[in-house]
Amino acid sequence: MKNSKFLFLFTFLISFFSCVKNDDKIDFTLMQLNDVYEIAPIQGGEFGGLARVETLHQQSLQENKNTLLVMAGDFLNPSLLGTLKVDNERVYGRQMIEVMNAMKFDVVAFGNHEFDLSQNDLQKRLNESHFPWISSNVKLVSEKDTISFYKEKNGVKEPLQDTFIKQFEDADGTKIKVGFISVCIPSNPKEYVYYENMFDKVRASYNAIKDSVDVVFGLTHVKIVNDKRIAKLLPNIPLIMGGHEHTNSSEKVGNVLITKADANAKSLYVHRISFDKKTKRATVVSQLKEINKGIKDDEKVGKIVAKWQTILTDNIKKIIDNPNEIIFKANPGLDGRDTPIRSEQTNLGVLITKSMSFSFDDEVDCALVNGGSIRIDDVLLGNITPVDIFRVLPYGGAILKVQIKGRLLKRVLDYGVLAAGTGAYLQRFNTEKVGEQWLIKGKTLDIQKTYTVAFSDYLLKGFDIPFLTDEHKEVLSVYHPKENELAFDIRKAVVAYLKKQ
Repeated sequence: MKNSKFLFLFTFLISFFSCVKNDDKIDFTLMQLNDVYEIAPIQGGEFGGLARVETLHQQSLQENKNTLLVMAGDFLNPSLLGTLKVDNERVYGRQMIEVMNAMKFDVVAFGNHEFDLSQNDLQKRLNESHFPWISSNVKLVSEKDTISFYKEKNGVKEPLQDTFIKQFEDADGTKIKVGFISVCIPSNPKEYVYYENMFDKVRASYNAIKDSVDVVFGLTHVKIVNDKRIAKLLPNIPLIMGGHEHTNSSEKVGNVLITKADANAKSLYVHRISFDKKTKRATVVSQLKEINKGIKDDEKVGKIVAKWQTILTDNIKKIIDNPNEIIFKANPGLDGRDTPIRSEQTNLGVLITKSMSFSFDDEVDCALVNGGSIRIDDVLLGNITPVDIFRVLPYGGAILKVQIKGRLLKRVLDYGVLAAGTGAYLQRFNTEKVGEQWLIKGKTLDIQKTYTVAFSDYLLKGFDIPFLTDEHKEVLSVYHPKENELAFDIRKAVVAYLKKQ
């Protein structure tokens, strides 16, 4: 009898203590996106879509109210929608802000593409946003000094902060404070932006908040090699949520986990974190979640996305009848990322220039387009639609057939090579450099010969290559296509070429 009483008491105590939550621990979730330029699904609707992301966000909030949705930079530009005019004003990321406000993002970092916008347009987007922005190393150039970027509400300027702090509270009253630090890669020089040293500033930010919070996380927009250096500088940060690279990755440097999701919300990182207040240790369990058509749209966000997509479709239909038709399957992917497209020949650059030649029934000697015209900063993979091509070449423009002397053509080609790393770098078809010689259709370029070249119209405006204009004496003639011709819009030419493949 005594033994049975003892066994009962022992079982009761085990059961009781197993049901009592450890008051020293609190669980929370961080949902990470980075490099998102499109609010709607891409690749024929297969992947991405912020309405799908919001469905997962709401599910996470139901599971744990201590959920934060964060963006590790690059969302205002580039996008096809951003180039359109609504009410006689370029959109320039307004669609992203409207959707992100509806999703109630908790904090975002500056990315280098945010500074593609003019100071005036960026200020409008900052003012429209309902969420905090952080970055410790990007400053606004004022008349006398550098100051913090700010939001202006009713004439009052509210400076943005270098860091962000969030307090979480569990059902039993357990509380912790979580800090976020951020830096941005200094790869987009603009007159109104001053970049401070990212490593000095990230360390200063960490030191500024580490004693006032329980744990600090990184929310960065830099190259992975920079994230690794930050991890070595700050080995007590359990997680750096990064952007800039467009393919998902997960790497560890010491005890620091560095993660990046796929661009355009093709995937989302979900970090489930358990923090022990006694040991001051955060346990991070990360899951890369693919965003695909198996996830339903959130109704509220879906309506906003649909509104903007209608605006987009109506504009594209002025040029292409069926914007969402699957016209090509890209495997391997077509590389339109900024760095390669502006520094080396890529398969996407070759495809575009082949299309330019195709638009004139291949009755040209070669075709050239400036890398800066290709604005997608992403890899196109899988189902390709006309919308994707418009994303690649949002500004459109005609393809010109130009009679040009070989001497000037050589100068243009040499200039394009020397411009590697900038938008003036040339993507080419039917021309290559072997040693010191340029070949056109496999034959050495003759500086005395006249060549017929397909140029993007932008190139002949002299913006990227100053001496290349239609007024140059060695530009002998320029043919401007008519509206009913394929070459009238470079995007129409690419779509037609892909349909033939």
